[in-house]
Amino acid sequence: MTTRKIALVTGGSRGLGKDMALALAGKGIDVVLTYLSNKAEADKVVADITQSGGKAVALQFDVAQISAFDGFLQQVKETLNTIWSTDTFDFLINNAGIGASIPIDQLTEDTFDEFVNIHFKGVFFLTQKALRMMNNKGGVVFISSGAARFYVPGYAVYAASKGAVEVFTRYIAKEYGQRGIRANVVAPGPIETDFNNATIRNNPQTKNFLASQTALGRVGNADDIGSVVAFLCSEDAKWVNGQRIEVAGGINL
Repeated sequence: MTTRKIALVTGGSRGLGKDMALALAGKGIDVVLTYLSNKAEADKVVADITQSGGKAVALQFDVAQISAFDGFLQQVKETLNTIWSTDTFDFLINNAGIGASIPIDQLTEDTFDEFVNIHFKGVFFLTQKALRMMNNKGGVVFISSGAARFYVPGYAVYAASKGAVEVFTRYIAKEYGQRGIRANVVAPGPIETDFNNATIRNNPQTKNFLASQTALGRVGNADDIGSVVAFLCSEDAKWVNGQRIEVAGGINL
């Protein structure tokens, strides 16, 4: 039986998820990370963690394919048995997602369903099923967005889905608290990654404007977020539960 903690990070091959996986490993937590299509990038993250003395494995997973969740979690269980000689893990990081800027008037029902399936329905049922495999005194971290608090043009369905997740987080915290499982939200502000077609990175005017709205005078980087997620999965955060932590440098205060 492994004595190291293990985290499952969805969307852990690049961007924020990659930094979360690396930051967790830096805290001595082993990682099962998922990727949608880019196996090579996921394997690089696994190699980085392995080279630093941790254990990690990458599995393909589509959070939109809810009917495949049972099969995926069976694969997780088999992987845990093979690599760690256990069939449970400690932390779930709900990070995988998509982005697009779509005005309300132009939003189709199909796109609405896609966003809600990935950002809320998929998160809901993955969490429900994963909690059955999780150890007591573990935790769930949900990745939301500053857009759930303040207006971002074209983000109506994305932000509304994240708002639903923020409410869900508090219910998880209450219903699973008797098991010592904590649930918290990390809500990034504008981050310079490839999210939403790298909007911030590719548009200097947008980047400069967002930086000007932030108390610390810059947009975020991926490594601004992972360390906060890792903190929430550590003993240092053992009394933090049911909370929303906005990691945004003080934007729109």
